[in-house]
Formats: sequence, structure tokens, C-alpha cells
Amino acid sequence: MTVRRIVVDHVLFVVADLDASRGLYTAALAPLGYEELYVQDDCVSYGAEDLDDFTICRGEPVTTAAHVAFSAEGRDAVDAFFGAAVANGATVRGEPGVWTQYSERYYAAFVNDVHQNNVEAVWHAPEPVVDAPRRPGAP
Repeated sequence: MTVRRIVVDHVLFVVADLDASRGLYTAALAPLGYEELYVQDDCVSYGAEDLDDFTICRGEPVTTAAHVAFSAEGRDAVDAFFGAAVANGATVRGEPGVWTQYSERYYAAFVNDVHQNNVEAVWHAPEPVVDAPRRPGAP
């Protein structure tokens, strides 16, 4: 398996409706192993093992049209992320499958959050994924 170096230390999105965004991200990130680590009146930080890697804060101007990809441990986690996100206010951008533009090992799902940010869960499979829908092009 490839060991990936951390390139970005953390990401912050500014949101208009913290409650709606919190509901979406808390549900969608749970299957990926990320949880609420710090909660303040105007911000919620998510991560694992006490490392807050992603934060949403109420404010202006809101973050729009950004893209963030969260690492998943496997296909089931990607699928669960997608289901939870859509059930909690996200809209479909790209259903789970192998995104062949990137790699035969790139299993991912994409949603738009409440501010039209492109939010992704991706699993980098150790071998080509042959038994999943093929998704050509970019989501």
C-alpha cells in the first residue's frame, strides 16, 4: 500500500447555517471515522484521534464552490458517507463508483453541501476495483 504524505494540515469552511451544516457533516463524516472534536458557539471541528482536520464556522462570506476529499477505509465507508450525506441535506454530485478518470483504484462518491461545495469520500484501493459501477469523466 502507498503511504501518503499529508499535504494540507487542515481545512475550514465558512457556513451560513451552522446547524444544517453540522447535521450534514456530522452524519456524513461518521462512517469515515471522523467525529466532532471541538464544538463552540460558532464552529465545529471534525477529525480523528484528537486531530482536528476539518472545521465549519458560521460567518460571512460563506465558502462556496470549494472541493474537499475525505479519506475512506473502504467501499462500505464511501457508500455510507454518500447515503448519510444525501439523507442530511446534501445533493448528489457523483454516485459511488470507480472514477476511471483518476484511476481504476479510485472508488469515490461526491455530494454538494448546502453551499454547493463539492464534498467527496475516496478510497484508494490496493488493486483495481472490477465489481463496481464505472464513472467516466469528472463529477
